[in-house]
Amino acid sequence: MITVVGAGTGAPVPADVLAGAALVVGGRRHLGAVRLPEGAARVVLGPLAPALDAIAEYVGKELPVVVLASGDPGFFGIVRALAERFGPGLLDVRPGVSSVATAFARVGLPWDDAVVVSAHGRDPRTAVQVCRARPKVAVLTGPGAGPAELGAALPAGRVLVVASALGDPERERVERVTPAEAAARDWGTAVNVVLCLDETRALGAVRTVAGVPERPAGWALDEAEFTHRDSMITKFEVRALALARLGPRLGDLVWDVGAGSGSVAVECARLGAAVVAVEKAPDGVERIRANAAAHGVDVEVVHGTAPQALSGLAGDPDAVFVGGGGRELPAVVTACARRARRTVVVAMAALDRVPAARAALTDAGFTCDGVLLQSSRLAPLPGDVTRLAATNPVFLLWGVRTPASSEGVAQ
Repeated sequence: MITVVGAGTGAPVPADVLAGAALVVGGRRHLGAVRLPEGAARVVLGPLAPALDAIAEYVGKELPVVVLASGDPGFFGIVRALAERFGPGLLDVRPGVSSVATAFARVGLPWDDAVVVSAHGRDPRTAVQVCRARPKVAVLTGPGAGPAELGAALPAGRVLVVASALGDPERERVERVTPAEAAARDWGTAVNVVLCLDETRALGAVRTVAGVPERPAGWALDEAEFTHRDSMITKFEVRALALARLGPRLGDLVWDVGAGSGSVAVECARLGAAVVAVEKAPDGVERIRANAAAHGVDVEVVHGTAPQALSGLAGDPDAVFVGGGGRELPAVVTACARRARRTVVVAMAALDRVPAARAALTDAGFTCDGVLLQSSRLAPLPGDVTRLAATNPVFLLWGVRTPASSEGVAQ
């Protein structure tokens, strides 16, 4: 058997687990904290492949192996790699308390409604967007993806709880800082996990499904679900197809440019994406904020006129929705296409705007397609009869980035 022991958050490794082990594998800190059996070999975990090869040699000789890991080794831990290589049946897993559970315990919060994302050995971009979208997130950190990098990418309004050396009675530290304070510090190598909290919603509602939030029961909401001015809102039929082409999901960043009432922005946020809405009208800015609050989602609202306002937005979006159809539309679409990682969707009422918008997408290397949406809704008439009431036709174009055109986009 390969015995996998979760350690490092205060619980000692039972002596009987180590007794008789022919090979003990673990991080330098874990190996230094235990007394190895006489004659046992040890492998310090660094690159995973050499350690797995060493374990395979001892398993092939039917010699017992002990692997020391942090916290719960089945939670973003080494159990996955061991199970893939040797099969779950060969593993005897003794989990400890995970660093995530420990960190939330230190600040006195439940975490069944928290989203947990690993930035260890990964691009921190996904972790950043999840922190922007959700009110309670735990980030497992790593080199180049620690508190400073998270803080530098997050807007104000969040609190970061940085938990370091958890379980060490002399070195453990749990600190609350703002994103700006986190970005200004060198945190060293002892950080276990960073909690990103919107403290106004840190307790959250009682959940029946833990972890990633449930998807909303419906989308393409009726216009009556939003505050808007003189019916200046993307109709739900158009919004349904736009959302299908945008594909917003947890970990994505979406821009809604020329957001109007913010209906597309709010719907993308309800589906899990981090969202920035750009709107030039002051009353529109307040309307978007009110609609986001009414639906319980975070939407970062930028008061400005595209394309100029786009240059100041941090981070390249995965998807962009462009509403409206003024003279600046080609320049706006071009600016969005330069930075969009996956897709750009454009809604227009005027036929004259379609060729220029399509050219802007194709010139940026996107494959482009589109449709004219014309819908008629059931409307009651006197006498218990129904007529069809036509809505205004809308052109919807979408461009999808090809692999060759993604080289200039920041990854």
